[in-house]
Amino acid sequence: MTGVSETTEPEDNEVTAVLTTPEEWRAFLERYGELYVKVRADEEELAALLDDDQLEALDREERVEPWLGEAPAGEEALVASEERLGVRFPPSVRGFFLASDGWTHLEDWVDGVHPCGRVVWMRDSEAGGRVTETYASIPGNEDDVRLFRRSIEIARGEDFWLLDPTDVGPDGEWAAYEFAPKYGDTTKYPSFSALFHSGYASMAEDEDEEDMD
Repeated sequence: MTGVSETTEPEDNEVTAVLTTPEEWRAFLERYGELYVKVRADEEELAALLDDDQLEALDREERVEPWLGEAPAGEEALVASEERLGVRFPPSVRGFFLASDGWTHLEDWVDGVHPCGRVVWMRDSEAGGRVTETYASIPGNEDDVRLFRRSIEIARGEDFWLLDPTDVGPDGEWAAYEFAPKYGDTTKYPSFSALFHSGYASMAEDEDEEDMD
């Protein structure tokens, strides 16, 4: 259903430290992968993500640390992507790509973060352009359409992860959004790092609830 989206701003994202270095991202992504296979992955995913030794360790409720990302992007590839888009990525985005050039198996309805060479303006992607045109055809969506046309699509599945280079915080970070076309919901975060952390926090909450059962 398409309609005027409601933008919300989660309160707990303001207190999360922004990840800016490859080392910080690597440590966080290792924890993210560990939590994902424990809380979110179904049996089919586990069989694809883990080897036999890891699967046995998981059955014994031992710690398993799969890497769900890619090899780091080189500085040259990162600069080439920035030049193609005509921007310089904020620190959290640069640090992420220098730790992992893309990411799979995310929380919620996003398939994965694009490799830096496939990051695109939302208006120029096939799915993003289609959504933008659809929203533009319906009165009342003007704010959303302006956001779509100025934002970079960094991840996509059923939902989108967007970065707004025109909304820059004092730390140099761009505002980030999770947009769900099915419901017309837009959730704003202060940075790409905060957006990524939101999925981790959701999984951590579910893990706590499972431990209490």
